[in-house]
Amino acid sequence: MSVTLSSAKASSALRRSARVSAELLVVLVMAAAALWVLSRMWSVVWPLIVAMFLTTLTWPLAALLRRRGWRPALAATVVTVGFLLVAAGVVALIAVPVASQSGELVEGVAEGIQRLREWAAGPPLNIGDDQITGAFDAATARLQNSIGSAVSTVVTGVGTVFSGLVTAVLSLFLMFFFLKDGPRFLPWLTRQLPGRLAVDIPVVAERSWQTLGSFVRSQAFVGLLDAVFIGLGLWIVGVPLVLPLAVLTFVSAFVPIVGALFAGLVAVLIALVSNGLTDALIVLAIIVGVQQLEGNVFQPMIQSRSLGLHATVILLAVTLGGSLAGVVGSLLAVPVAALVAVVWNYLRDQLSEPPHEPEPDERLPTAAPS
Repeated sequence: MSVTLSSAKASSALRRSARVSAELLVVLVMAAAALWVLSRMWSVVWPLIVAMFLTTLTWPLAALLRRRGWRPALAATVVTVGFLLVAAGVVALIAVPVASQSGELVEGVAEGIQRLREWAAGPPLNIGDDQITGAFDAATARLQNSIGSAVSTVVTGVGTVFSGLVTAVLSLFLMFFFLKDGPRFLPWLTRQLPGRLAVDIPVVAERSWQTLGSFVRSQAFVGLLDAVFIGLGLWIVGVPLVLPLAVLTFVSAFVPIVGALFAGLVAVLIALVSNGLTDALIVLAIIVGVQQLEGNVFQPMIQSRSLGLHATVILLAVTLGGSLAGVVGSLLAVPVAALVAVVWNYLRDQLSEPPHEPEPDERLPTAAPS
């Protein structure tokens, strides 16, 4: 049986495909232009993003104070100062015990290096002291030859620290104004937009704000799980500085990939210099196990429920964000995916046609009673 293709239908399908492809190309070009503009304005956009994250974390307390009759400026001031005190307390909780035991840690590091040299001198490596000394001399010579790049690296690091301080200060000021004037933003936005946009954009903005708050709260819960499980493991093994390490684990959970690696490296190093190689390996196994559960089970499940995203979407978003923009991309991948889902769901609801109800003459006749 031969099948004859209709040239008219084929031409119509080809024209439709070309039109859809052209429209999609225009959308991609506009998206690329928007990303380019954001990259040029990143020094302003990044503090704004950080301030929004901090505001979603502190807004419930500010809203409670406002409901109790506090003036917006007073409530925002109290919450901002309280946040600064809590942040300073967390830093002190980590730094003070470490500083008090710094002498023991330095001695432990020196002892660990000596043990490493003794282990390297024995079988199967059989590396002699002269070879180790030669390796140190070669490393010193290479360091002296690259002193220029080292200086430039230090200068870059100082610039990065200064930029981070500026970002932190600007984010705190923005957080204060968001806490103070946040509820007035949507009415103001409604008055500024024309026509249908005065309805659509405020609705999308409110839903996006709720989604961002869900993300921050779920991330805090995931960090709390990491801190509890890793802290229990360190306490069982007998590693010192359990509380500072648990706090460091919780704080670092807000910085994907690098935060977990940094907190895990600090815990393993302290276990190595204080308890020895065996306990350090046990701590490493505990951290790897907890982080695997957090990354592949806890975080996708919790965030998929709070954000309305499937766990697979979250995993793919984090992977794509990390490959495109590194640590910042990994940090922003999940909230960006959630905000895209909010916009898409709203557009789908607005563009979908209501279900067709058949006219009276289209309905099936009912059987007459016998």
